[in-house]
Amino acid sequence: MLLSRVFGRLARIRKLHVNCPVVLEHCAGVKLAHRGCLCGQFTVRNRLVCSLPAVNMVNPHVLEKATKVIQLDAKTAFDALDAKQQLYSHHISRASWLGGLIVLHQTSPEAPLIFVTLHRAFASQTFQELADAVKAAGISDEDFHAIELYMAGFYANMGNYKGFGDIKFVPEVSVEVMEKFIKASKAYKQDPKGMDELWGLIKGPLFCLKKGVEFLGFNGKGVTTYFSSNCTEEDSKLVGRFMTSKNMGMYINRVFKTMQDNKPVYEIRFPSAKSDPFPKKIDEEFEGSRFVVTRGDYDELLQLVADELKKAADHAGNDNEKNMLLKYSESFEDGSLDAHYDGSRFWIKNKSPAVETYIGFIETYRDPAGVRGEFEGFVAMVNKEMSVKFSALVENAETLLNHMPWPKEFEKDKFLKPDFTSLDVLTFSGSGIPSGINIPNYDEIRQYEGFKNVSLGNVIFASSKVIAGDISFLNDDDAKLVEKYGVQSFEQLQVGLHELLGHGSGKLFVKDTSGGFNFDKNNLVNPLTGSKITSWYEPGESYDSKFGALGSAYEECRAETTCLQLSHIPEVLRIFGYEGEEAEVMKRVSWLTMVYSGFAKALESYQPSTKAWLQAHSQARYVILRVLLEAGQDLITVEEVTGSDGKPDLRLQVDYSKIDSVGRPAVAAFLRKLQVYKSCGDIAAAKEMFMNYSEVPDEGKFPFGKWREILMARKKPRRLLVCANTSVEGGKVQLKSYDGDVVGMIQSFVDRYPLSSNDGQDLTQVVHKLWQKDQIHFPLLADDA
Repeated sequence: MLLSRVFGRLARIRKLHVNCPVVLEHCAGVKLAHRGCLCGQFTVRNRLVCSLPAVNMVNPHVLEKATKVIQLDAKTAFDALDAKQQLYSHHISRASWLGGLIVLHQTSPEAPLIFVTLHRAFASQTFQELADAVKAAGISDEDFHAIELYMAGFYANMGNYKGFGDIKFVPEVSVEVMEKFIKASKAYKQDPKGMDELWGLIKGPLFCLKKGVEFLGFNGKGVTTYFSSNCTEEDSKLVGRFMTSKNMGMYINRVFKTMQDNKPVYEIRFPSAKSDPFPKKIDEEFEGSRFVVTRGDYDELLQLVADELKKAADHAGNDNEKNMLLKYSESFEDGSLDAHYDGSRFWIKNKSPAVETYIGFIETYRDPAGVRGEFEGFVAMVNKEMSVKFSALVENAETLLNHMPWPKEFEKDKFLKPDFTSLDVLTFSGSGIPSGINIPNYDEIRQYEGFKNVSLGNVIFASSKVIAGDISFLNDDDAKLVEKYGVQSFEQLQVGLHELLGHGSGKLFVKDTSGGFNFDKNNLVNPLTGSKITSWYEPGESYDSKFGALGSAYEECRAETTCLQLSHIPEVLRIFGYEGEEAEVMKRVSWLTMVYSGFAKALESYQPSTKAWLQAHSQARYVILRVLLEAGQDLITVEEVTGSDGKPDLRLQVDYSKIDSVGRPAVAAFLRKLQVYKSCGDIAAAKEMFMNYSEVPDEGKFPFGKWREILMARKKPRRLLVCANTSVEGGKVQLKSYDGDVVGMIQSFVDRYPLSSNDGQDLTQVVHKLWQKDQIHFPLLADDA
């Protein structure tokens, strides 16, 4: 009877999930019933739970076979550096890659162990030796390529969750094939017991797609290692109140909850090479719980990072660079956020360097509370030609700010002209590589001391290799527009305006510790209500702490909306060399690409089962699309059609003749609200408005819930970018580039983290040791969970 029920289910699985190549291997039979089906399906004790509808959708939990790996070319720019600058770049690159291993521990409980196990398998012999061993083990070329693709994706995202979208991805092979692969490696031959132990720990979590682990998020909704696995969103709020009361920044810590004498104890652990107590001990009661502040998170890795930064300081080009690196080193050794603030101040002062770099716990996208930074580090060389245009944009910034749709009192008292450069990236460690950056993210520095903008030119150029012939949902004329002008529009208008005048604009209304205000509290009027300002940021509060999980998407939306607000201005277009008809074309393209991103790409990062957005930029662009659709008058139209392949398709169209009359007024009104709510710290009003636009309806004139199935069925895979490596031979820096394929990606990381090096350091051992230190807080999922 049991077997008949199982095989009856298998017949239904075949019918519903015909596109899953290994569904029978994962779901057929009692023994493997606990494994995750690659269609996003999970069976628990032979009970079928299917999370995807029976449509021909691309499975979000595996990397598509069509995924492209692109070489990030930095050779020409690197070769133009002198010997001292190359040594400076090399040591910061090493620091960045060493620190990048921290991201494994910030992603999921199993990510460090997956890295240790599979990296050893790939790095223990040459690639050809491994390929020969795999073939001898009876693993097909198709399965070996699937393993290679998984590993390339794992390295590129520095973990088993996508850096853009926070979705878990798994190998597109069976458990048995992966085990064969591991046992075929030289690493297994050298240490079968150790590799068996590692495999036994990861084989369940590696493939598991049960509810609650498919995405990153708070316990009950997803996975996070910023908080111990027993922490909830309410715990996060309590910790936030405690840290605000102590005026402690939350960018760089993690939180671990235990119970003692039936009372919650929250350990707030700061990252540092030193593991001894802070000089100023904090161990006290707050709202019925005990709070203890410690340091020593990621200790061994951070010591290695600090050591490399000190070496780089010996090759600094000026005192600002040297002091910057020494302050970063101090921060990583001592666990001091203030030291990183100081390093960022020196960084701001270092104008137009030949080599640009930043390193630390920076972007807060993946912390479910929205306040803690993920580690990243980058090294890049300045592209002087494009930087001249961005400098011209900076020089005109104060004039351009007059076009913002809010009273001057809502703008900074003085615009602090930043350094704005176009860069060719040599190194970018973390969970992904952006196209542009506005940093530092610290409000107290950005508001009163300054910031920098960078556009990552070779990253944008690499993206252009994927655009041609890769555009869906547009008519032929619009598709040609995007193919021809999309890259220029994105790099110059979208990145330029987004970073400089999006993130760089606007004032926060703040009450200081002495009771004073940085605005005229008695007379300033809220332009949305006509009444006096009634809310602001109290002492100890920041934008991140007040807006929390909403903050990243809200701020990205404000920056993206700024692009639409300013992209039509003739002065902006002239800076980048566009006048007359060409300027009109660029204006159209900037609107089209923004709308297209909000329509064709954004919903990939929406999870219908939890109604949650998994990526800040995606949510931001979808919200803008909804605002423009709300403006009506057929400014934006979406039509259901049948594609050339006979399957359901969609056609998106922008009526360019209505951009000025319908689109711009809607954008201005929306941007005004975004800024006023942010300036006043009015999180209640901001959340109500923003989440209303974030809804994904299944019915009505624009049923995005239904359309998402069509969009997902036709989605194009995100590209993976492979960076070069540097090494020092005979006192001279050597640059090694890699082919744009999965083998090139894997080889770059094998070279980056060798199992034995001149100093005898095996970084997989360091990663394993740090995992062991944390495992009490992050129990791995058992096979039959």
